[in-house]
Amino acid sequence: MDSPVTLAPLRIVVAEDEALIRMDLVEMLAREGYEVIGEAANGEDAVRLVRECKPDIALFDVKMPIKDGITAAEELRGQVPIVMLTAFSQRELIERANNAGVMAYLVKPFTISDLIPAIEVARSRFFERSILEGEIATLEGKLAARKTVERAKGILMSEHGLSESEAFTWIQRGAMDRRLSMVQVAQSLIDGASG
Repeated sequence: MDSPVTLAPLRIVVAEDEALIRMDLVEMLAREGYEVIGEAANGEDAVRLVRECKPDIALFDVKMPIKDGITAAEELRGQVPIVMLTAFSQRELIERANNAGVMAYLVKPFTISDLIPAIEVARSRFFERSILEGEIATLEGKLAARKTVERAKGILMSEHGLSESEAFTWIQRGAMDRRLSMVQVAQSLIDGASG
């Protein structure tokens, strides 16, 4: 009989300048099965801890000394999902947090039943954003490659009188003969034509 798979607890960094609130938050998370792997009292330490510990998620207070939570989130953009915890709900702060890549924004006072969904939503949004950014990068790379090949075909057509299909075949053969990609052959042709 197979044993059930147990998932490792989510690893969290908590950044909150008020020690009592931070301690309560850490205890609350531990009771729910999360593992707090780092605690910070200011934004600068929070950034350092996230980079060193590589948590699954980070919880940041907005108003912290040295560096506020939103500035810290900007520095960590794309590295970890961040849930912003704050007593402030001004539109300007929410917009700044959103622009910094914060995945969820929770206004104090909150309960663990408020925090758990915020953590899960933040993780899910971060994962989806990462996938989309990867797909965009792939598409941008394909588009750039296609433009390079098209430009090289244009050079072959205008300077050597080849048809479009002949120019494509020339680039394709060059890639096979030289064991290079078509993009590398095309770029070489473009560089030679402009040099």
